[in-house]
Amino acid sequence: MKTPDTTPQTTPYDLFIIGGGINGCGIARDAAGRGMSVALAEMNDLASATSSASTKLFHGGLRYLEYFEFRLVREALKERETLLRAMPHISWPMRFVLPYHKDMRFENDTPTSKLLSFVMPWMKGRRPAWLIRLGLFMYDHMGHRKILPGTRTLDLTIDPAGAPLNPKFRKAYEYSDCWVEDSRLVTLNAVDAANRGAQIMTRAKVIKAERVNDLWQITTENTRTGETEIHSARALINAGGPWVKDLLTGPLNLQTRQSIRLVRGSHIIVPRLFDHDRAYFFQGTDGRIIFAIPYETDFTLIGTTDAPHNHADDPAVCTPQEQEYLCAFASNYFKQPVTTDQIVWTYSGVRPLYDDGASSATAATRDYVITLADESPVAPLLNIFGGKITTYRKLAETSLGKLAPFFPDMPGKWTEGVPLPGGDFPVDGVDNLLADIRKRYPFLDKKWAKRLLRAYGTDVFDMMGDASSPNSLGQHFGWNLYAREVDWLRNREFAISADDILWRRSKIGLRLNEQETKTLSDYLSA
Repeated sequence: MKTPDTTPQTTPYDLFIIGGGINGCGIARDAAGRGMSVALAEMNDLASATSSASTKLFHGGLRYLEYFEFRLVREALKERETLLRAMPHISWPMRFVLPYHKDMRFENDTPTSKLLSFVMPWMKGRRPAWLIRLGLFMYDHMGHRKILPGTRTLDLTIDPAGAPLNPKFRKAYEYSDCWVEDSRLVTLNAVDAANRGAQIMTRAKVIKAERVNDLWQITTENTRTGETEIHSARALINAGGPWVKDLLTGPLNLQTRQSIRLVRGSHIIVPRLFDHDRAYFFQGTDGRIIFAIPYETDFTLIGTTDAPHNHADDPAVCTPQEQEYLCAFASNYFKQPVTTDQIVWTYSGVRPLYDDGASSATAATRDYVITLADESPVAPLLNIFGGKITTYRKLAETSLGKLAPFFPDMPGKWTEGVPLPGGDFPVDGVDNLLADIRKRYPFLDKKWAKRLLRAYGTDVFDMMGDASSPNSLGQHFGWNLYAREVDWLRNREFAISADDILWRRSKIGLRLNEQETKTLSDYLSA
């Protein structure tokens, strides 16, 4: 490791953020938009951990109602439509089909299960249809829904949603939530933060942070070159996700009573299992739930699990046991069994849940906790514990609200209703934008044009420029990935490696073979 230059930058940042997941990038965007000087350090790529490994949903969390998490559900439900308006290219409405049968059960430790067992002991842990309908009624009305349609009851014997299911399922409820491209959400928040003046540093690991002369002095190490750099800031935010406590006890050398519970959520991707564009919400006889969701046109996403995870540095992988569990769970619902030999890809992420003492990983709260580390009158340290992708914008507002006493001239909230890059078109304007893209670039087929729209929105025109044919887009790497797009991702979206592009800025990794991936890697390293 090279010896650092021990002289910090001349002018300290207002805010230094550790962590390039959705919480860190969301805070960076909000703070930069308020005119604060901001730096963000991420030790890997943006969204390289939890924030690229979600179930890809903006949702209120229907099952959280059974844990009486009413504040969290209400906030998340309100946010769905706020976020949908701000990013109609990377988020869109989705209908969820919840098949019902009399064997459905609660998890034993949910507050609702305990209450129902006390009041109606003859139910023996069953989840009755009237209770599900009550929960969906609350789900429809707690968030002041305006765009998304409400719940309806389906007859699966005649509705197309029943066709791929086991015939024993004759009734279902259909409700609304939203899909979101999670890793693109993170990247676009970082891009917008940078456009507003923030310094975004990837492959920059924080190895030390301490208060010096009423400022934070932060040392970062470039994980590719080993070079170190010192930064100073008036305030520090620890948004390290699974590493939030490790940062406290390591580089910051502080102790805290608060802790997190690491829970691994794994998913499998299989070839498309059904022809319609709705998703399924499946309930198990053990009280657990999973989703089966249309994915990348030709696939179905199935997940998630809730398994304890030992340490943030341990690789998050979908174990053979989890793969078997998800296949068996889905097979209880589909006519045709889902088997492990169908799996084309798996992914797994570690959710850093606030440790509220719950008896199981599933029961642990999904709400966030934001704390000031001590009573220091200067150089505050803010720690972010937990959270969920749907409430990231509100988390950012709350975080900056806690820092407002240290920055008395800080402007107020601004992000609600302000689109992310490429999102400046109406929620119902996708078809019109798609037509405009194909008119401008007639060599794009519908599938290619739609992929570009869903990634870049109105920025497609800036990215594609004056392209007149595939040959004008530069080197071809496979499927419909060309050098012009790769260069955009490298120059505008902080991408460095092939994995950054194939698995986080997109999911084109599902389409490219080993040689094509190597060709892309060689191009990026040239």
